[in-house]
Amino acid sequence: MTQTEIYQFIQDNTLLSASLWVNIALAGFSILLFVYMGRKVEDPRAQLIFVAAMMVPLVSISSYTGLVSGITVGFLEMPSGHALAGMGAGPEGGVFTPWGRYLTWAFSTPMILIALGLLAGTNLSKLFTAVAADVGMCVTGLAAAMTTSSYLLRWVWYGISCAFFVVVLYILLAEWSRDAELAGTAEIFDTLKILTVVLWLGYPIVWGLGAEGLALIQSPAVTSWAYSGMDIVAKYLFAFLLLRWVVDNERTVADMAPGLGPATRTGTAPADD
Repeated sequence: MTQTEIYQFIQDNTLLSASLWVNIALAGFSILLFVYMGRKVEDPRAQLIFVAAMMVPLVSISSYTGLVSGITVGFLEMPSGHALAGMGAGPEGGVFTPWGRYLTWAFSTPMILIALGLLAGTNLSKLFTAVAADVGMCVTGLAAAMTTSSYLLRWVWYGISCAFFVVVLYILLAEWSRDAELAGTAEIFDTLKILTVVLWLGYPIVWGLGAEGLALIQSPAVTSWAYSGMDIVAKYLFAFLLLRWVVDNERTVADMAPGLGPATRTGTAPADD
């Protein structure tokens, strides 16, 4: 299919199209709101948290514009053994595959982790590990979605992606929670941590149940709204809650140990592991 035909397919499906345009509108609004919220922030660490959080809607508005334009969307023929092998939602067959979403996640979710890591006052080793595992999760997730040679290999890639996800979850739930206690940001960090973990768990579930996985949910519009709905909360609402707290508690952020690493109870910063 040509890009024009893909674009027309999206526009003809009102529910599918709306799931993309709503995100574009909310991303644009979030950018303006966050710029306004951060206009008086002066502490360097607080400013860096703002920059990381700002990148989330900036990446999203670019990515969703690519999706609605048909640039980062394709129709893939599923391998033998898949429930939709030999059929699909496209006018010429094939399963609707918005592979551009994985680009969104590969660039936006590391920004979310950087913002959370800075909030927790974690060290550079943990921050790098979390971001590297997150990128690995997104890239292997893309491989799972794009593999058409073998149904088994789609699930192998899915399993590898989930393994990277486990690393991210461990750092969020175990390592950074302890760091946030020392940094004095545990209350807001715990709220954002739970929000992030619960919503991020939804993405592999939707993948497994949707047309790319078991195809129990075959409607591209329903799947798109599931992803878009999670994006709205996990990105824009998350960033708003984070930045509002930073604005109200800039002194707490400024009093954290310089560099990356929480202050200990005696006021000294531990060396990176």
